[in-house]
Amino acid sequence: MLMHQGIGLDGFNALAERRATHALYECCSSVTWAGKVASGRPYDSHDELLTRADSELFELSTEAVDIALQSHRGIAHRVRTTTSSLEQCAVWAPDEETMLAVVVACDRYLKQFGYPYLWCAAGRDARDLLGDLDLRMSHSPDIERKTMLGELAKVNRTRIGRMLGPEGGYDNYC
Repeated sequence: MLMHQGIGLDGFNALAERRATHALYECCSSVTWAGKVASGRPYDSHDELLTRADSELFELSTEAVDIALQSHRGIAHRVRTTTSSLEQCAVWAPDEETMLAVVVACDRYLKQFGYPYLWCAAGRDARDLLGDLDLRMSHSPDIERKTMLGELAKVNRTRIGRMLGPEGGYDNYC
């Protein structure tokens, strides 16, 4: 859960450097990434911030990405916990058999690639997830690393979007 939610672009731009870095760290657990993105302020638009966030993510070293990945328990962990966790990550598992298949596939993925399976689940269900896992298990380590980074960028974008709130900000009803 993010501490900084709906702060708006102007609010984010106005934060002290340390607070802006902390807000971004909540989106992607990389101090290096958060510091570089925070140092690019002020941003004129959400798109400008998101573009910088993607750029800095793709510039991170393998070691820095691996450190950031340590905070991602992966989809299998969420499936193992409760149905409400599934709802939070927008993954709907229709039955126990599918849920078990997701856990088994994610465990295989972790063993094969050495990091948790990341998947931006917005608008997709557990069957989509299983299809994606099957495809990604056939990737070479280099191709999968690039695919995983693309998914991490999508997750970061979603979290930054929650941090900022809507592009035009929220109406101030007093």
